[in-house]
Amino acid sequence: MKALFDSVSNKCSKVVTQSYSTSFSMATKMLANTIRQDIYNIYGFVRFADEIVDSFHDYDKQSLFEKFEADLEHALTDKISLNPILNAFQHTYHKYGLDMEMVNAFMKSMRLDLTKTTYLTEIEYKNYIYGSADVVGLMCLKVFVKGDNKKYEDLKDAAMSLGSAFQKVNFLRDLKADFDVLERTYFPNTDLNNLDESAKQLIIEDIEHDFAKGLEGIKLLPIEAKFGVFMAYRYYSQLLKKLKKTPALDIKNTRVRVPNYKKVELLTRSYVKYQLNLL
Repeated sequence: MKALFDSVSNKCSKVVTQSYSTSFSMATKMLANTIRQDIYNIYGFVRFADEIVDSFHDYDKQSLFEKFEADLEHALTDKISLNPILNAFQHTYHKYGLDMEMVNAFMKSMRLDLTKTTYLTEIEYKNYIYGSADVVGLMCLKVFVKGDNKKYEDLKDAAMSLGSAFQKVNFLRDLKADFDVLERTYFPNTDLNNLDESAKQLIIEDIEHDFAKGLEGIKLLPIEAKFGVFMAYRYYSQLLKKLKKTPALDIKNTRVRVPNYKKVELLTRSYVKYQLNLL
């Protein structure tokens, strides 16, 4: 009856995705059915790790994280876990031959969030983003190309750039929560107490560079993945446009969002572009 438990595990990962991110869930629904569940499985794993370090303030985060890390190791070694999220993830991990270096890099960045609050140098900043976002993009790319190593190598840099762009947009959108609640600042050489337009513009230009490189990769993705990833790109691009129009001081004091009606509009317009082969 392991198949039944695996089915339950997969459903748990899907519920996690739908519950924690309407935008990512919407984009994932646009992927082909053959790869959709594996993206749910990856998201469920990274979301749970992130929740431990970001949300469980009334509990011993260090202890919870270490237990999650140990359970992850056992899941990948034993190819089963009574944690349904890890059970689903280990299946995808082995199915596509994900690199353990990716998993370790992700967990390293999540562990940093337990204690590190300031990133003073570009190297620290880039290393954190590599672990927290770039490798997640690479895991998804492994699923998208279905074992085509040449395709993976061709699209690797673009996938990392897209992951970086998404993460940096999140950083800019979540300035208030990161700074006021978690007491974290990710952007190096940036005084968030006195964020001005010139500093904001430098951050946005960096993100736009990543987006441009990521879009080139999206155009070359297999048909099963292209529309779903393009949908995620369109959502984050819209979010960046709103951030660009928002005064620097307001970004620090609010959380910019894309309303649900706008997400539906983006979906419709993205589908038209996709159908007309304008990607």
